[in-house]
Amino acid sequence: MTVQPEPVTGNRTVLDSEAVSRSLTRIAHEILERNKGPHDLVLLGIPSRGVPLAQRIAAKLAEVEGTEVPVGSLDVTMYRDDLRMRPARTLLPTQIPPGGIDGRTVVLVDDVLFSGRTIRAALDAMNDVGRPESVQLAVLVDRGHRQLPIRADFVGKNLPTSLVEQVAVRLNETDDQEGVFIK
Repeated sequence: MTVQPEPVTGNRTVLDSEAVSRSLTRIAHEILERNKGPHDLVLLGIPSRGVPLAQRIAAKLAEVEGTEVPVGSLDVTMYRDDLRMRPARTLLPTQIPPGGIDGRTVVLVDDVLFSGRTIRAALDAMNDVGRPESVQLAVLVDRGHRQLPIRADFVGKNLPTSLVEQVAVRLNETDDQEGVFIK
């Protein structure tokens, strides 16, 4: 039995499903422009919502270029620096596409960029699976409040928030609901 999260109600909608789709289309085009095409690209989504976002971006890249871009997932749980401060969470699989990441341009994909600690953990996790030529970061939402010197290369929406606000990203693949909300 799968437990569905509570629907996000009574909160401010920042991006509806159409705005999420437009943001991902723009990110896909920016990735192609910056990298002069899809050659040697690999997308790695950070579970849980970064994985479907990476898959959607890859589909948009394929629509534009007619070339499949490999997609995988990179679980960063054991590389986090806050393991002892949070409840235990289930490890999710790391799936590196055939051909690996060595010498390739890896685009890490996540839903929200906040303190930067998840991305630091992802960079550490990548050391165990290969050595990319370069690493870029795509996020659906950048809410600021960085604690580490990390910046996204591709951003769907810059969303200045207060520290007490929470940003909830909901995707049809994981939540049966679509949008970005502020609680």
